[in-house]
Amino acid sequence: MIYVVGSSNTDMVVKSERLPGKGETVIGDKFLMNPGGKGANQAVSAARVGGTVNFVCKVGNDLFGKQAIQQFGIEKIHTGYITIDDVWSSGVALINVDANGENCISVAPGANNYLSKDDVSPALEQIGDEDILLIQLEIPLETVVFSVTEAARNNARIILNPAPATTLPDHIYRNLFLITPNETEAELLTGVKVTDEISASEAADWLLTKGCENVIITLGSKGAFLRNKIEKRLIASPKVTAIDTTAAGDCFNGALAVAISEGKDLVEAVSFACKAAALSVARMGAQGSLPTRHEVDAFQS
Repeated sequence: MIYVVGSSNTDMVVKSERLPGKGETVIGDKFLMNPGGKGANQAVSAARVGGTVNFVCKVGNDLFGKQAIQQFGIEKIHTGYITIDDVWSSGVALINVDANGENCISVAPGANNYLSKDDVSPALEQIGDEDILLIQLEIPLETVVFSVTEAARNNARIILNPAPATTLPDHIYRNLFLITPNETEAELLTGVKVTDEISASEAADWLLTKGCENVIITLGSKGAFLRNKIEKRLIASPKVTAIDTTAAGDCFNGALAVAISEGKDLVEAVSFACKAAALSVARMGAQGSLPTRHEVDAFQS
């Protein structure tokens, strides 16, 4: 079982030729409204590629929240640990995407900001040593630290995707089976500017010294750098034409968790996750871009 603890948002996406500058209005040519949020994206990604997923989140008692829960059910995600907040609205993200697939995002977290220890405790009481906890940072850091600590106490394997980037308490690292920052997040955590394989290795070594068992630094179209006591290698990503990179990292993490839960070694798991992420960037949207297991298995780069 994969337990995903994280955020749920509704994404409102405008695609235009370029991203607006400060104080500038750019006329777009396409509007999409999609379910999103890093936690929800990763839960859906994992479910679509064959994972059994429990999603733990908080949504508002509003149309967006009700639609989200309904959609999770369609994706065959277990929704028994989702909390409904009667005070705060569901999270919303405003996303601009340019012609090259690059994006800028503004988020109103709403109920996500109030996902508490009490909200996640019922799920964490059930997690065990055959389970995986996949967690990100779009919820309160206090809840993240509590979730990691409790899951570690129950001997679950913990995957932390440290996004959006923020500093972390030192003691959290030693409980992590795996940490998966991108270049920007790795630099914020380690102080090492990641620009290539050599600098990725330096940043990964810093994270290993903090106590992480395994490190994967995602490098966009170049793939992902894997580092642990045995492996030290760049795993290439298939080449595709990027249309929208919005949920690529979430797709990668969800697929990675499933591959690990199926017993694949980390090299195989990263390769599988890179294929899933490559498929996602070739499509518009967040959850709408996430591939199925059949698509990933059939993908030939």
